[in-house]
Amino acid sequence: MSIEHIDVLIVGAGLSGIGAACHVRKQCPGKSLAVLESRDAIGGTWDLFRYPGIRSDSDMYTLGYSFKPWTHAKAIADGPSIREYVREAAREHGVDRLVRYGHKVKRASWSTPQALWTVEVERLDNGRPTGQTVELSCGFLYMCSGYYNYDAGFRPHFEGEESFQGRIVHPQKWTSDIDYAGKRVVVIGSGATAVTLVPSMAAEAAHVTMLQRSPTYIMSLPAEDKIANGLRKVLPAGVAYGITRWKNVFLAMLMYKLSKSRPHTVKRLIFGGIRRMLGPDADLSHFKPRYEPWDERLCLVPNGDLFKSLKRGQASIVTDHIERFTPGGILLKSGKELRADLVVTATGLDLQVFGGMQVQVDGKPVDFGKTMGYRGMMFSDVPNLANTMGYTNASWTLKADLTAEYVCRLLKHMDRHGWRQCTPRQKDPSVTAIPWIDLNSGYIRRAADKLPQQGSKAPWRLHQNYLLDLVNLRYSRVDDGVMEFSSPRVKGAGRAEAGRDAAISA
Repeated sequence: MSIEHIDVLIVGAGLSGIGAACHVRKQCPGKSLAVLESRDAIGGTWDLFRYPGIRSDSDMYTLGYSFKPWTHAKAIADGPSIREYVREAAREHGVDRLVRYGHKVKRASWSTPQALWTVEVERLDNGRPTGQTVELSCGFLYMCSGYYNYDAGFRPHFEGEESFQGRIVHPQKWTSDIDYAGKRVVVIGSGATAVTLVPSMAAEAAHVTMLQRSPTYIMSLPAEDKIANGLRKVLPAGVAYGITRWKNVFLAMLMYKLSKSRPHTVKRLIFGGIRRMLGPDADLSHFKPRYEPWDERLCLVPNGDLFKSLKRGQASIVTDHIERFTPGGILLKSGKELRADLVVTATGLDLQVFGGMQVQVDGKPVDFGKTMGYRGMMFSDVPNLANTMGYTNASWTLKADLTAEYVCRLLKHMDRHGWRQCTPRQKDPSVTAIPWIDLNSGYIRRAADKLPQQGSKAPWRLHQNYLLDLVNLRYSRVDDGVMEFSSPRVKGAGRAEAGRDAAISA
């Protein structure tokens, strides 16, 4: 029985996967294409997370796709609006018809003699295994499944939590039946999720306390971009979008560069903004981390909503450590007890490479922690596989778009020259290995051994710089002497492409 063959197989139908599919469909129209999605809907993160106030922490002019203008008034968008934006892009490019729902990739095995991947897929029904598996083959495997475990977030166990008489919930597991109106809420954490939850829940809860072990840098930004909204009134939507996109790219790069070169200046800017929002007598100790700006990602709050909740007395921040849970709340190391009816553990993500998929090359398991990243998307000695990993210091989609453009360039280059295999090879002894991501966030530290390394120089160097990547990924040579191209030497190698046309939408 023949296995269905697909030229390009994309894993994940979220922001990255739908964007990648749109690029491949437009730039490589002759390629058969399918998108595998373990869940039952398009949207990825923006369909999974349903906690109160879910929103972007980047502006939509850079988080949006390069090919689809964001035309809403709000620059910092809510989760449902982003989800609809992704689905709209899928419909407009005919990609929605290529998504296969309830398909969770478990294993991918590369065969050099055949120059293809064999992919084992588990069938799911409403997230539950059906006991059925499917095998597909593909010429190029394009991973767009994000960087964290969709099934569960990072959730430390707290002493005594079994005795707590209220409810404990992780934001990743938020359900519509959770009622917090008129209740005392404690949100554990100080990252992007926590600063989103607190002001949103404070509008209905009796009181919300953000309990943090240590502070995070928090900046207020306008929810709407007046320049963007003004430009749309006098210019075509695409032109206005492009101008705003570049404006925000440069502003973000400037902020990052200043944070690294003049951290004290940036701290004065941040703390000055907080003082203006909370008043001259505000206790800023809850907003002063031990690290410098952009050693960890900055948190953004639209229109200072968090600070407004604090000033109105609807919310408060406590900086302390948890001793244990009690029947009525949380006892802190300081001896203070926080009374609570509901505790939300905004304790972070569980980083996971490729959604837990196992990868083999010619029968040998691949340990990605021992590979080196090529151009921030491929891996040493792993053929015909690309992965979308967005920026840590800017909007995710800026890098995702460039990655998709490069993958399409690579596929077209191989077709022109008759190559079927492309493999990054690290043979330069002068290249030294350094950590993949230069951030100290907890979820990154916890998974450091699972992440690939980057190299000390190009093309193994991860720039985290949109302008450099734009030049390198859009205009540099594909055949750069590091990427090795080849084709099977065995006569008749390759799978019959039965069912190939099923993956192509007319």
